Amino acid sequence: MRFQDYGRDVLAGRRPRRAVPEITAEPGLVVEDPGSGFCGAVVGFEQGNVVLEDRHGRRRLFPLTPAGFLVDGKPVTLVRPARTPPAAARLSASGSVRVAGVRARTARDSRIWVEGRHDAELVERVWGHDLRVEGVVVEPLHGIDELADRVAEFGTGRGRRLGVLVDHLVADSKEARITERLADPNVLVTGHPYVDIWQAVRPAAVGIAAWPRVPRGVPWKEGICAALGWGDPADGWRRVLAGVTSFRDLETPLIGAVERLIDFVTEPES
Repeated sequence: MRFQDYGRDVLAGRRPRRAVPEITAEPGLVVEDPGSGFCGAVVGFEQGNVVLEDRHGRRRLFPLTPAGFLVDGKPVTLVRPARTPPAAARLSASGSVRVAGVRARTARDSRIWVEGRHDAELVERVWGHDLRVEGVVVEPLHGIDELADRVAEFGTGRGRRLGVLVDHLVADSKEARITERLADPNVLVTGHPYVDIWQAVRPAAVGIAAWPRVPRGVPWKEGICAALGWGDPADGWRRVLAGVTSFRDLETPLIGAVERLIDFVTEPES
């Protein structure tokens, strides 16, 4: 049996084929179809084809085949850009859509009044973005015993409304009796049933199972801090405020009360 010597491997002298690079067909990319010589910029896609437009404004469709185009005279494979999902709307702490890059609006004549500094800080914590967008200022009253006099001094009228947030606004309470005497259509009083604004924060937000009961005759904040070992009320309030990051950390009655006030003082004049 004879064996014919074919010498070197016939495939040994062949150079490995270079991989054809893939290029993303971004809008404006200029490519050439080697078959027709049509040269144009990428302007879109239709039914799986790339749409090219030449310098005369003529458009043609070409299939996205491997090594199907030339860029600077070299073969390339065009691939469609990856679809980017629409950016999710960023929400503010109140749950409203955050307005990006907005500057605080010039303050309206209308105001929202709250009972104390802690109330104002909590409202700012959750609704601060919304209030700046709308140009609404929140002011602490430091108590509502003189509410009627304060309203008269403020002077309500067209475009000059007051929204008042009251703690412990329940039937037959002192707060209810004070607010019932107001009969001004440009004033809206809302409130929550809790003894103090602290209690309108969900217990889980501050790491407790429930707000402790405070014995009669004991100041509420001092009683809470003593029961929980939180030091003095200043230390306690820092804990409470730090636990609130959004409206989800608040009880529903407070959320509804503040939302109604914002709507009232920003309602366009009829």
